[in-house]
Amino acid sequence: MKKLLFAFSLLCTATIATAQLKMPAPSPSQTIKQDFALGSIEIIYSRPSIKGRKVFGDLVPYNAVWRTGANAATLIKFNDAVEIGGKKLDTGTYALYSIPNEGNWEIILNKGITNWGTEYKQSEDVVRFKVNTMKMKEAVETFTMQFANIKPESCDLQIMWDKTVVSIPVTALIKDRMRASIEKAMMGDKKPYWNAAQFYNEYDKNSAKALENINAAVAQNPKAYYMWLYKAKIEKDMGDKKAAMASSQKSLMLAKEAKNEDYVKMNEDLMKKLK
Repeated sequence: MKKLLFAFSLLCTATIATAQLKMPAPSPSQTIKQDFALGSIEIIYSRPSIKGRKVFGDLVPYNAVWRTGANAATLIKFNDAVEIGGKKLDTGTYALYSIPNEGNWEIILNKGITNWGTEYKQSEDVVRFKVNTMKMKEAVETFTMQFANIKPESCDLQIMWDKTVVSIPVTALIKDRMRASIEKAMMGDKKPYWNAAQFYNEYDKNSAKALENINAAVAQNPKAYYMWLYKAKIEKDMGDKKAAMASSQKSLMLAKEAKNEDYVKMNEDLMKKLK
């Protein structure tokens, strides 16, 4: 009986020790999130490493559906409507699959967000498109996904492994929504002149409307040195160097009062260009 109890005790100890033992994942997971346009994009994926193996055409076969990573299906979440690969896509979470080939990859967004491994149903595809591959001089040991070339209405999702990289264009058509939002806000009591000035200058490329709104903004906020500098830049772009110099001088004076050395330098640099 004692021997039986001793053996049972050893078994329990071994079971507890095994349960407590934690090892590093061979293909660790990563979550990346990028603010983009009026929303964000989030990716959850697992990252295998080369470990001396031949990757594309062997470990990852050509002309076959790949989970674009390891373990569970790679997930991509959009919380605002976008266009990806030239295809319109609603908000939501999708499984990101690919079909690698030597000269191009076919990118697939699929509804199978709970899939594991090689699980895949073509009937659940939402979007399919092709992107060309590019070669890198240096090999990337661990499978990597990242966002690059981030602009207000566009960015690239880059997928890199070994010496291969593909770049997936993502765009968001937000200009009309922003204009509608500003026009609606302008009908209220508290008018967003500062936001309107930035929109008309940077998105709509309407310098006259931008100047009209920045003038109203500085009238509301006469000590806002950053607004005065923005006004000076608009005036400079419109070719009115005299007005730009006066606005920059005002911004410089206010920045010195506020002890903001960054804006002091920016104004000094601008005024050198205006002379």
